[in-house]
Amino acid sequence: MKTDINLTEAEERLAQILWQESPIHSPELVLLASQLLGWKKSTTYTILKKLCDKGVFKNENAKVTALLTSDELLARQSRRYVEDSFGGSLPRFIASFIGGGKKLTQTEASELKQLIAEFESEGGNE
Repeated sequence: MKTDINLTEAEERLAQILWQESPIHSPELVLLASQLLGWKKSTTYTILKKLCDKGVFKNENAKVTALLTSDELLARQSRRYVEDSFGGSLPRFIASFIGGGKKLTQTEASELKQLIAEFESEGGNE
């Protein structure tokens, strides 16, 4: 499965429907895409094939299922962004994020501290 997955706007629109309806039979998906997006059958199948080629969904025997949840895809995209832009350094990313005048709320700071504590108690990435 590809580790670097970027969706086009059209792929994202169809993916949102699929994540809500999965598993779904492809003829039902064509009907939904027609109703919700105004797409023709050929457009739906073209975009679906691209999503399957990217490893996000699987279309087998006219049944479409998710291989990645939207949260899993977002996590991959976020990790890739941090790797590409900040050399994989999460502290550099956070420093950049809050260094531009953005102030963390007390709640956000507490959530970050809790995430760090949970990660440390699990042994981290050794």
